[in-house]
Amino acid sequence: MENSCTRREMMKGIGAATMALGLEGIMSSAYAADTSSKEIKKAVQGGECKLPPLPYPYDALEPHIDKQTLEIHHDRHHAGYVKKFNIALKKLAEARASGDFALIKHWSKELAFNGSGHALHSLYWANMSPEGGAPEGELLENINKSFGGADKFKSQFMAATKAVEGSGWGILAYEPYMGQLVILQAEKHQDLTIWGAIPLMVCDVWEHAYYLKYQNKRGDYVANFCKIINWKEVEKRYQKVKGVTGYR
Repeated sequence: MENSCTRREMMKGIGAATMALGLEGIMSSAYAADTSSKEIKKAVQGGECKLPPLPYPYDALEPHIDKQTLEIHHDRHHAGYVKKFNIALKKLAEARASGDFALIKHWSKELAFNGSGHALHSLYWANMSPEGGAPEGELLENINKSFGGADKFKSQFMAATKAVEGSGWGILAYEPYMGQLVILQAEKHQDLTIWGAIPLMVCDVWEHAYYLKYQNKRGDYVANFCKIINWKEVEKRYQKVKGVTGYR
């Protein structure tokens, strides 16, 4: 079968695809210099993650997303996830070095929550641009195959994103088992996901992403977000993921 693969090949492809998306920086190599113990240095796998800079000025997305919101969102909220993710990495390294795993549940939750927040925010900044645009090429072909057309995709994506309960995300992802695109909701950062599905484009619907400008009108924010999607960036990610995993 065209889409058949072994479990080993699938996991290798998913891991490489995550790196192709630019998320390998979540475990960069600068962490060990900040640790105080040789044992901890040895226990750390990867490194400290860094807050990526915005790819455009703070006011570049106006009037759809205002300057003040971007400043607070990036410099405080995203930076907070990065800081807490690094703390979780350090605490888990300390636990491995000492053999004391009494707080493993707490630090595992902190790792998942803040690590997911860091990864999704990094995608969020990159998949917006002042120019906006529309899907093209092979990405558009897969959108047509997966959703029955760009308009139907947009309708489903907007409906799913607006309907996220509480805080969370709307996500366009590539599902490598079938080689198709799927629209997902994420509550908080890490719930309601499909393991192995690779995010290509995300919309943050935590209130801090839109409340200064839109207050409780989440639907207006989502509609305007769709006007500034950087489809060239989404297409680039799609091509990297498809090329690494080998699926169509």
